[in-house]
Amino acid sequence: MARLREIKKSYGNARPGWREILSDFLAHKRLDDGIGEQTLTDYTRAVELLFKRYPDAWKTEAKLKDGCIAHMSGEMSPATFNNRLVYLRAFFSYCVREGYISVNPLENTKKRKTGNRAVAVETEVLQALLAAPDQSTFVGLRDYTLIVLTLDTGIRPSEAMKLIPQDFKLSLKEIHIPAEVAKNRSARTLPLSDMTTKALRKLISVRDDEWGPEVPIFCSYEGRPLNRHTWGDRMEIYCKKIGTHIRPYDLRHVFALEFLRNGANSFAVQKSLGHSTMEMTRRYVSLVNNDLKAEHAKASPIDRLLSKPKAKRNTKLKR
Repeated sequence: MARLREIKKSYGNARPGWREILSDFLAHKRLDDGIGEQTLTDYTRAVELLFKRYPDAWKTEAKLKDGCIAHMSGEMSPATFNNRLVYLRAFFSYCVREGYISVNPLENTKKRKTGNRAVAVETEVLQALLAAPDQSTFVGLRDYTLIVLTLDTGIRPSEAMKLIPQDFKLSLKEIHIPAEVAKNRSARTLPLSDMTTKALRKLISVRDDEWGPEVPIFCSYEGRPLNRHTWGDRMEIYCKKIGTHIRPYDLRHVFALEFLRNGANSFAVQKSLGHSTMEMTRRYVSLVNNDLKAEHAKASPIDRLLSKPKAKRNTKLKR
């Protein structure tokens, strides 16, 4: 409260605008928390959307609370609600800490249950997806390689798009994700299968000679960086071609589920996916366990062994 009085004394009855505070907040997150540019963009969009819809919300704390309630009460998926909540609550916590407001209007708002949103995709569908890109073109080869890399390692699309050729260790059959590229700001190295190594080697070999070493591996045919929206559009083109719907992030889910089903332990999955805690990884483990339960219910021999044999009907006619 002392900080709040100091701020009010400095600005009179007016507070600095939310845009100015947002700029300071983003600088703080970049410096102290080391978050990436994409996350900073997500924070910006979340805050800007609130005040675009409710431009008077910053005038008083009462209007801010009403605006937040209305904003969070709209029809949206649980995932959208939770993302919006996380970004806005963090911003308002900063505002409280710095004395711009006295109470976080979303402090006691709870996340919505999302369930297990990880998806499984049939083998035939994945094979059709892999066959969809025209590998005789740079763009088609790039798209094929990015699909293969994601299915082989579970790498986040946002991480893959920032990798440069020197991150690919051909002789070791691995790819390195630097800390500044990783979402959780923790570097990790992922082993690669022979097929993925071959695809990456081919893609890098056809790069334009004029491109420098800082041009990402997965770039446009002009050497410009890709973004997740462009990649989403490319995936949509292929999905329409084969008559299905798969999001780029779904390939990451497929990796996690198949990795576990094929015998990997949960810690290996956590490390590959770059999860800072086991919370997210447990969702995949839970799904695989449910698979096992379903298969057990269908295939366990004990029901057949212990079930009572049906009594034979007497087909003889009574005299």
